[in-house]
Amino acid sequence: MNARTSAQHYRQTAVSSAVLDASPHRLVSLMLAGVRERLKLASACMEIGDLPRKGQAISEASLIISELDGSLDHAAGGEIADGLAALYDYSQRRLTEANLNNDVAVVQEVDGLIADIESAWQQIDPERAR
Repeated sequence: MNARTSAQHYRQTAVSSAVLDASPHRLVSLMLAGVRERLKLASACMEIGDLPRKGQAISEASLIISELDGSLDHAAGGEIADGLAALYDYSQRRLTEANLNNDVAVVQEVDGLIADIESAWQQIDPERAR
């Protein structure tokens, strides 16, 4: 096993452990951070011309956004859930465009939207209220 494989295995184990121990609020935080990490990777891949890895990173980000969208409780969340669903839908459409056109500015736009959601989510952390 080479060093890169070992590092990837360690990272996957650390992420798995974090997920198993996480509260629902923390899980959403991890998912939002995961989207942003993959969007940054996609941007970097576009800049160096690694198009296969760019496509994979965008696909992974899109999958996480789909999971976030699917986890919304529209009955309890009302207008906030509806607004998030609309933002997630917009983000998905923009990522499709970014992937097709290799448009780093669009990836950065979506990263900014997710950053805003992430910041707002951190503000309502139940652990902070203790």
